[in-house]
Amino acid sequence: MSIVIELLKGGWATIQDYLLAHLPFIVPAFFLAGALYALFPKEKILRYLGPHSPKHIAYPMAVVGGLCLTVCSCTILPLFAGIRRSGAGLGPAVVLLYTAPATNILAIIYTSSLIGWDIALARIILSITFAIFIGITMSALFVDRAAETAANGASTEAFATIGSVKTSGWLWGFFAILLAILLWGASPVLKLPVKLPGLAVLIVALISIARKALNKDSFMSWMRETWFFVRTILPLLLVGVFVAGMLRAVIPAEFVGKYFGGTTLGATLGAVIFGVVAYFPTLVEVPMARLFLDLGVGRGPLLAYLLADPVISLPSILVIRPMIGNKRLLWYIGLIVICCTAAGLIYGFIAG
Repeated sequence: MSIVIELLKGGWATIQDYLLAHLPFIVPAFFLAGALYALFPKEKILRYLGPHSPKHIAYPMAVVGGLCLTVCSCTILPLFAGIRRSGAGLGPAVVLLYTAPATNILAIIYTSSLIGWDIALARIILSITFAIFIGITMSALFVDRAAETAANGASTEAFATIGSVKTSGWLWGFFAILLAILLWGASPVLKLPVKLPGLAVLIVALISIARKALNKDSFMSWMRETWFFVRTILPLLLVGVFVAGMLRAVIPAEFVGKYFGGTTLGATLGAVIFGVVAYFPTLVEVPMARLFLDLGVGRGPLLAYLLADPVISLPSILVIRPMIGNKRLLWYIGLIVICCTAAGLIYGFIAG
């Protein structure tokens, strides 16, 4: 009975920590996702990220988008869902899904200061490389019927969407403020007493510009799409966070140092799987990695953990599955595990 209580306490504590730490940017993420689908000119998404967009345009654009967002693996989920529903191809959408949490610039700088520039540099270069490789592989393996359907619908809806807003210039300003709210709330260097006044100012600005950019129909469309993402994503997200918290409560720190001290296949693969199961909010994986290093974890498994932990987690797996299906999900997870494990092994042998 005591183990059950510990599991429940661990899950509940993680839920509380998650909501306290993530509400300032998970809520704006849902509103931005709803706006992307309801209001953003769909021909823009199809031009740069659609299933028929040239790879030399679509994939770099997805990488740049991920670098600009730099949010955690859970915050990117509503945005991933939004661009997929708008017609973005599977490959570019996967690149954005992977890049945004993996290439968090603050996390890279934090990694360099706590662990070393060698790990930090390897982390950002390999993350971008893996994102493009996995995106291209997924696109080659699977016919993207969902994007084709969305693209066909978007071609007839694009002008109707543009017509639902009063002035395109105001619309771009509306999206800019939504993105600013997301990035301000997501900033891990700003404390809550600083975040709240800034968010209040941005929200007032958003309300002001929304009156000029949106009419009643477009506003209601935005609210409907936002609610769609909330009701389909948030319950699965919270279940995943709860389960991850339960598992963290029963994994002793001593176990980590004992079994992950060398650059072996088992240790490196185990580090990747641990990174997937024991979900940590963005930036938290860095001090955890420092703790693991102090406990004796090898630098190869450590890099493998840092490559995997921000990218995929139990919460994100639960949410992504309905969006892309079981087969695509298994390939996505498998490619991440293989790439991160191979990188950790190679780096561990090179670093000695």
